[in-house]
Amino acid sequence: MPTTNRMALLTKIHKVLKKHYKPVSPVERTLLEHLLYACCLENASYEAADRAYASISTDFFDWNEVRVSTVKELAEVMHALPDPSSSASNLKRILQGVFESTYSFDLELLRKQNLGVAQQRLKKLEGCTDFAVAYVTQAVLGGHAIPVDRGLFDCLAVLGLVTEVDRKSSTVPGMERAIAKNKGIEFGSLAHQLGADFVANPYAPALHKVLIEIDPDCKEHLPKRPPKGSKAPAVSLPPADEAKKARHTREPNETIPTKEIKEAKPATPAAPPAESSETRPAADKKKPAEPAKKPPLARKSETDKPAAEAAKQPVKGTVEKKKSASAGLAKRKPR
Repeated sequence: MPTTNRMALLTKIHKVLKKHYKPVSPVERTLLEHLLYACCLENASYEAADRAYASISTDFFDWNEVRVSTVKELAEVMHALPDPSSSASNLKRILQGVFESTYSFDLELLRKQNLGVAQQRLKKLEGCTDFAVAYVTQAVLGGHAIPVDRGLFDCLAVLGLVTEVDRKSSTVPGMERAIAKNKGIEFGSLAHQLGADFVANPYAPALHKVLIEIDPDCKEHLPKRPPKGSKAPAVSLPPADEAKKARHTREPNETIPTKEIKEAKPATPAAPPAESSETRPAADKKKPAEPAKKPPLARKSETDKPAAEAAKQPVKGTVEKKKSASAGLAKRKPR
């Protein structure tokens, strides 16, 4: 976008935002307190930031107790913010960095230093974002810097004022030149409220109305709500298949309910596929020769019965000899 059009559009943004929002002036605080408040204000409305900062200030004994608290505990207190975990993490890291460097919770010496030196000192603190540095620069250090967070960057991207390169570098080209220093705090607070509304609901009709009033050509770039039912619903299984799936996924030692056994019908076994000569194993193609069967015994005829019975009877002469010998022994007297 040409520089002339950019400056004219930024000036128009200021004029339109004054119709829909009211400027907010910073409250008198110490430099460290302004820095911690900026952690709460980033991507949030002024009302939510005020409630979160008030809870942090009153629910804990001092800043040291906040420093040693967990991020989860701080996020529960800062629940009014859009992303309480991220804000709590930044706040805790800032307190830890300040305490490790000064063994206290005081940054008032930065007011007396050069603006560039003070900004570099703030940027070295862990958890101190570009938005927090710009907010402290504008509210405390007397510099001309307009804080821009994620929500405001999204709005400016819809209006065609920033690119992805500008977003990564956290800069908006020509903003400080288009907005005078004496109007910086007013413009910064108005633009921040627009960005907070974008974070809260990017599809709000009132928000779109303000953006279209700034630039009617931005209709094509406005975020569109995804259609209902765009995601494919999960495929539901029939009752029989669900029972079968439950049986397969059941633990080995788990017993099957009697009701499920009655309801589940046994599936009809499928006929085995016919084996072709190609799929049949090689061992089945050539079977070993079966052993020769013994010929059946010939049936005995009726003429063979007398001969068989005669063979079974003992010889008559032999029986008579045995009887005579036993009789002689019986007549003999004992000695």
